[in-house]
Amino acid sequence: MAVDLRPWSVHDAPALLLARRTTPDLDTQFPDADLRDEAQAREHISRFLGFGDRAKNWALVDDGVAVGNVGLTAIEFRHGTAWASYWLTRGARGRGLATTALASVSSWAFGVGLFRLELGHRVNNPASCRVATAAGFAAEGIERQKLRYGVERFDVETHARLATDPAPVLPALLQVSV
Repeated sequence: MAVDLRPWSVHDAPALLLARRTTPDLDTQFPDADLRDEAQAREHISRFLGFGDRAKNWALVDDGVAVGNVGLTAIEFRHGTAWASYWLTRGARGRGLATTALASVSSWAFGVGLFRLELGHRVNNPASCRVATAAGFAAEGIERQKLRYGVERFDVETHARLATDPAPVLPALLQVSV
């Protein structure tokens, strides 16, 4: 089984549609996305899963199919910071893929000159917390009612990893394509 990280392509539209249909909790990742067909999925990839100077989104590809995303946004080189995020389809979870992908992208980011990577997860999402912690991100605090999904607000635990922090001990990192 080959697993890699590469920029999203409009050719990943069927995989994005499948992810949305089979993993209902991803609705929070796509709150305003209308993903009913491949054309809409291609548009979403083009507009929101881009790969540029201030935002980079990698498709986590398992045996040729995109099963998740690891992104860096708000990339800022003056202070050397970025915001990290990740998601996986239900079928790709529980195998350490998100942890390995996040650690791999972090290593890449530090290699190109970023110093501090931040992320946040809803406090009612312990799986996301385990991914962040296992990828070397230290918890820094709770931001009360930071996120809103629909009419409900959620507290968020913020984590960060610095270039000077010890790298997590993982079997291997993934190749990060740019």
